[in-house]
Amino acid sequence: MAKAELRARPVRVKNKKKTPAPIQITAEQILREGLQEQAAADSRVRPPACPITDAIELYQYLDNKRKSFETLIRRAGPTNPAAWTSYARWEESRCDFARARSVFERALSVFERALSAHRSDHTLFLSYARNVWDRAVSVFPRVYQLWYKYAHMEEMIGNFPGARRVFDRWMRWEPDQEAWLSYVRFELRYKEIERARSIFEGLVRCRNRACAWIAYAKFEMRNGEILKARECYERAVEKLVGQEEEAVELLVAFAGFEEICKETERAREDVIMAKRKFEYEDEVRKNPFKYDVWFDYVRLEESLGRQEKVREVYERAIANVPPAAEKRFWERYIYLWIWYALYEEVEVNDVDRARAVYKECLALIPHDKFSFSKIWLMAVDFEIRRLNLKGARVILGNAIGRAPKGTIFEKYIELEWQLGNIDRVRRIYQKYLEWSPENAFAWMKYAGMEIDLEEIDRARAIFEVALSQPALDKPEDLWKAYIDFESVTDRERARELFERLLELTKNVKVWISYGEFEACADEGDNVHERIDRARKVYRRGIDYFKIHAPELKEERVMLLDHWLTTEASFGELGDTDSVHAMKPKKIKRRRHVETENGVAVYEEYKDYLFPE
Repeated sequence: MAKAELRARPVRVKNKKKTPAPIQITAEQILREGLQEQAAADSRVRPPACPITDAIELYQYLDNKRKSFETLIRRAGPTNPAAWTSYARWEESRCDFARARSVFERALSVFERALSAHRSDHTLFLSYARNVWDRAVSVFPRVYQLWYKYAHMEEMIGNFPGARRVFDRWMRWEPDQEAWLSYVRFELRYKEIERARSIFEGLVRCRNRACAWIAYAKFEMRNGEILKARECYERAVEKLVGQEEEAVELLVAFAGFEEICKETERAREDVIMAKRKFEYEDEVRKNPFKYDVWFDYVRLEESLGRQEKVREVYERAIANVPPAAEKRFWERYIYLWIWYALYEEVEVNDVDRARAVYKECLALIPHDKFSFSKIWLMAVDFEIRRLNLKGARVILGNAIGRAPKGTIFEKYIELEWQLGNIDRVRRIYQKYLEWSPENAFAWMKYAGMEIDLEEIDRARAIFEVALSQPALDKPEDLWKAYIDFESVTDRERARELFERLLELTKNVKVWISYGEFEACADEGDNVHERIDRARKVYRRGIDYFKIHAPELKEERVMLLDHWLTTEASFGELGDTDSVHAMKPKKIKRRRHVETENGVAVYEEYKDYLFPE
């Protein structure tokens, strides 16, 4: 009887359908919280610190650590991914990426053999790939293709939370609209409508542009949310107040939306567009050289999306060549060509036509009278984007031959430097300096390149040739760069440079820099000798202003102030009292001056009374 009663008692579920829990927990959230707790526990448990006092102990420590990892791999078996991964992660934590890569490659070779024998899995391959992608997007966060590939990999292996985390990291860099839309498409593939909507909200916050709002509204329309789509357009109108260029595109799309929704009154916006087009036609007929009107007209047609009409307006606009061959008349006109080329490349994706636009524009400009480095550089960048390095070099060579400018040379140098063509870079620098030998900045950049290549003798020779030029636009910058270079490589040479510079000029800044140089601690220097050398420099400077330039009182005071600061930096070895004794008294004097009207007046001025 008791057993029958026990079997008859049902298990009660308390109101399962009527009152669900206010917060629903997903499987993804449970996994994320578990990983976070595990990471927090790992961070709390730290191994004891191992004190290392010199390089030998460091090498022994590293050697022992690597041996322990190798032993762990042998004990756990060569196909154990955890052991290999731990080893590689440790090398990576020390920023020794070459060793970390070597460990991964060794592991992959072992796993390839094991995989062929059906004795392994692909976990380590994924770990290595994820590690590479993660480092790639960390180093190059603006290279969008890396983010695309990373997210695609996570999606293909079914790691949807991981792909979502990659997209979230990417969106924090505020990329262009296409990146946001790729995130939206990812969520839509898995029917995550609300997530896609929140991504669109992030897009319009980041990119308050008409195209972003229009994409958001079209998304709502595709999901049958007509009211939400209209709300998007209305919000966009409020957000884009004052942005006329954006408003045109938005209002056209808004009118098309209302026509689809059978809202005829709302669709009358098209009449406004037609009226604006009529106004533009009237203005360009009266004055075809009013280029700002052509810009507005082109923007209107581009917003309507009629490709052939846009090209027609561009061709009509660029046909109005300025009547005078003066640069000031061409400055606005040249931007019509730039807009035209960018439209063909970016909007239409017609590479051949864009190349033809650049070519025709460069042929039209009278380079013997003036030129525009901007159009040369944009043509070069276009060819680089098309991976046409030969074409880019041809354009740069023509630019240097027909209209040389510093920016052209610098672009050519940058291109060849990135390609690793050092000999080409040197030849371009030589042509650059033959064309502009007075350009101190170019000499410094040339020497700086050789310094980066650790070509010390070449760099020193370049500095010497630069200083031998009869005229330089900024010789003080060149001297400073040369002295800074020698201060690191050979301090005795730096002293000789200071002495050579003092033969040319006794400017107070040179004395101050020389004194600070001698006061600066150097490895292996005797402290007392260093202090004596600095004091000798300051005394020489003070003696010069005292004997040979007594009228330069302000400079003498400035040098004394720096000397006093330097003595204070020596601590107990400093002698601030003797420097204080040299400082002057500040007094006020009056002198007789005449105004512009010829009236004699007295004015007060500050003067210095030195102890002597």
